[in-house]
Amino acid sequence: MSIEKRLSELGIALPAAPAPAANYVPYVIVGNMLYISGQISTTKGRLGDDLSTQQGADAARSCGLALLAQASAALGTLDRVKQVVRLGGFVTSTPDFTEQPEVVNGCSDLMVEVFGPKGRHARAAVSVPALPRGVAVEVDAIFEIV
Repeated sequence: MSIEKRLSELGIALPAAPAPAANYVPYVIVGNMLYISGQISTTKGRLGDDLSTQQGADAARSCGLALLAQASAALGTLDRVKQVVRLGGFVTSTPDFTEQPEVVNGCSDLMVEVFGPKGRHARAAVSVPALPRGVAVEVDAIFEIV
């Protein structure tokens, strides 16, 4: 089954691929690897302060949708994704907040939901004091492609 058909079955419509906010490109293809720049959530705030873990996970899922939109723009079809290799998750949070993994699961779960076993990946989920534009979550990605 094609990934686009899978997205349709899941009721997922990809957003338009976001334009870069500064002096960088949204993605780079090197050989059989697709590197996607960090995609930020529209959710603003800080985990452990004014956002719940679930709100953070929802924000991370929105980052995942933007990653998929960028991959689709880069490749023409998500069927070219052979493997989700790695996600890097950044979570704006208070110093005592420790649920970064649960937050970034919002993106990780989406990748597995969409790609099945090819969606399982290596990952980092780290806390940061601030992210661009005051957003709660940013996630970047590396995909192996055909």
